[in-house]
Amino acid sequence: MTSDFSSPASDLTTAQPSLSETELAPPAAETPFGARTDFNQLQTAAAAIRQELGRIIVGQQELIELLLTAILANGHVLLEGVPGVAKTLTAKLLARTLDIPFSRIQFTPDLMPSDVLGTSIYRPNKAEFEFRPGPIFASVVLIDEINRAPAKTQSALFEVMEEHHVTQDGVTYAMQEPFMVLATQNPVEQEGTYRLPEAQLDRFLFKIHIGYPSTEEEVSILQGHHAGRGSAILSAVQAVLTAEQVAQLRQQVQQQHVEPKLLEYIARIVGQTRAHKSLYLGASPRASLALLNGAKALAALRGRDFVTPEDVQYLAPAVLRHRILLTPEREMEGTTPDEVVKLILQQIEVPR
Repeated sequence: MTSDFSSPASDLTTAQPSLSETELAPPAAETPFGARTDFNQLQTAAAAIRQELGRIIVGQQELIELLLTAILANGHVLLEGVPGVAKTLTAKLLARTLDIPFSRIQFTPDLMPSDVLGTSIYRPNKAEFEFRPGPIFASVVLIDEINRAPAKTQSALFEVMEEHHVTQDGVTYAMQEPFMVLATQNPVEQEGTYRLPEAQLDRFLFKIHIGYPSTEEEVSILQGHHAGRGSAILSAVQAVLTAEQVAQLRQQVQQQHVEPKLLEYIARIVGQTRAHKSLYLGASPRASLALLNGAKALAALRGRDFVTPEDVQYLAPAVLRHRILLTPEREMEGTTPDEVVKLILQQIEVPR
């Protein structure tokens, strides 16, 4: 196991100027319908994070937008892609842009739950047990190759990912806020891996596929490498937001206005996954909540104080693809979850 336990993000960079506290005004307690919410500060912060990530990451604009959406929606993210497409690098860079504690855990087949959550150690001088927190006690936790650990260790994440606290020996330990898990997995390599249980997959707000770069983007990567850019610039990525600022932005997002017909639209989309003939398992109500929270955050990122059906449609594949199971027949035919989600979106009337 490789563990950079609770190394503050400030340890990862040499200079980390962040947005001034005064740049983020406290959000209003309540935003009545018709009153405009000012998302200029949120967009300024998002643009600064995009700029910092853009120093290293070539292209991948959709990936970056979904990651920012997940931060604002208080959700965890599963990054899936073949080796070499910068899954881990992207997660590390995102952590650098937040001035909050960061931890990285390399999941391996011999990893035990106590290696992740922590363990109690007996102190003879005090004649008592003392809890020693594990690497999960950080604000941004990068779990590399999450499907390398057996189900027992993966199950240890259930409580902390959903409830943001850990219970050991009858004592509950709360996590620092914000708390976000960024996990990576390789969809191709099967040897020595364990399929993530559905209960754990359901705890990820998004599952994001990271594909290969285009030819132009790959040329740009080669040019940067040939020019000696890379590791030197990596250390120059600076923190943009503090924990308090992230909390303020999340409060703003929660005040987004959502029309009742959009709530019904979300419920119908998720409900259709439970009745679709191509699916063996549909999505849970947690998926509805994820779609709602994600749509509110995406709308704010795009400068709107209201959610549109397009926000819901854009996020539906990332929210649903890991929460549904294809029937064996569809799986043998090569149908993908994204194709089924697309069919469902086409079958449901869009509210206007």
